[in-house]
Amino acid sequence: MKKFNSSYIWGISLVSAMGGLLFGYDWVVIGGAKPFYERFFDIVNSPALQAWAMSSALVGCVVGAVASGYISDKFGRKWPLLISAFLFTAASLGTGLANSFDTFIWFRMIGGVGIGLASALSPMYIAEVAPSHVRGKFVSLNQFTIVTGILAAQLINLLIAQAVPEGATDEFIHASWNGQTGWRWMFFACGVPAATFFILTLFLPESPRWLMKAGKADKALPTLIKIGGEEYAREEMAAIKATLNDASEKTDFKELFKPKFRTVLIIGIVLAVFQQWCGINTVFNYAEEIFSAAGYGVSDTLFNIVITGSVNLIFTLVAMFTVDKWGRKKLMLLGSIGLAVTYILLGSAFYFELKGIAVLSLVIIAIAVYAMSLAPIVWVILSEIFPNHIRGAAMALATFGLWSACFVLTYTFPLLNASLGAAGTFWVYAAICLSGFVFISIKLPETKGKSLEEIEKELVK
Repeated sequence: MKKFNSSYIWGISLVSAMGGLLFGYDWVVIGGAKPFYERFFDIVNSPALQAWAMSSALVGCVVGAVASGYISDKFGRKWPLLISAFLFTAASLGTGLANSFDTFIWFRMIGGVGIGLASALSPMYIAEVAPSHVRGKFVSLNQFTIVTGILAAQLINLLIAQAVPEGATDEFIHASWNGQTGWRWMFFACGVPAATFFILTLFLPESPRWLMKAGKADKALPTLIKIGGEEYAREEMAAIKATLNDASEKTDFKELFKPKFRTVLIIGIVLAVFQQWCGINTVFNYAEEIFSAAGYGVSDTLFNIVITGSVNLIFTLVAMFTVDKWGRKKLMLLGSIGLAVTYILLGSAFYFELKGIAVLSLVIIAIAVYAMSLAPIVWVILSEIFPNHIRGAAMALATFGLWSACFVLTYTFPLLNASLGAAGTFWVYAAICLSGFVFISIKLPETKGKSLEEIEKELVK
């Protein structure tokens, strides 16, 4: 059995996965700041502007996701990760300093571009350097850092925010420290890990698979030797070369739509969209509305958000240690049916006007199910199923689908909630999860334990 350099693999994977940490923080910090910046910018009575504030970053996500395909194919995986780190740093400072709603929106979109780049590139980079028998665990590491970022944002929001008296008016919150200054520090705090990510990424090696694709095999060899030794490096280089054939450094996006790639693209895009339309991100982005409907005040809501973040972290760890044992398909099926049942119960709780712990318990169960299944496993599958030659472009297309779906989800939740109520909204998400269960049962192959090149031969014919 080959001996792998675990410390080296962990090191480069952790640095790459810092993109996930910033993705998670930037994505969720706005949920805790929401009760305060909405009063500062006077948008409390404007559902459209509230939705735009929450979803504007997703416009940047879509731009970043689309750009990731071109720049990762042309310049590799490392330099786009550096760009994302710079954008995270700029966005954290700019959003915190914003004194107008338009400035706030522009910097949210800049941060979104960073999210779009990191969300595509971090799991792709890890998948390209990790040995096949532990690839699921290492790609899941990216999701672990995402939920770590989510929990960090939730804890920092809780620590920064001062207690809000029960029944406080909008005018009181606007004039308070929370409404004038506190929400700014919630965004500023992201600057420290963003700058750290930028510095550490400078020392990352380029992806060996990209170097092979770019005709730089001599530069790929040392990294592969560091990962698994001389024999492993030679075997991997031979397998990669066999799938590249006459591939040039530049990939034409039109090539993605050749008939032989149709199946793998459909699987990737549907799973990416499903991960968002399953509805769980509304719990993070609209926690105030959900917990308010369950009878909780602002301060209680911030504490409940930390509870949900802790559960998210714990069950992501469960996924990391089961994905290479149970397999991807089994966890995806478990997640989709588990969420469907939980949403039916959660919708019923709102329908019968249950309050407090009943709703909180069901929200926690939903997050636990999602964290050990759809959240990490979709990223694992997306990083695995696309062929070497088109991986950057295909990952960009799937990530574009994911963030477009997330924009639709985030923008429509307040509208659905207003028209159908919380009960009807969660029943809609339950129906989507049942549809996802059927699709996964029929279309998704198991990729556990297979090399990227073996998966390519199976899915592309």
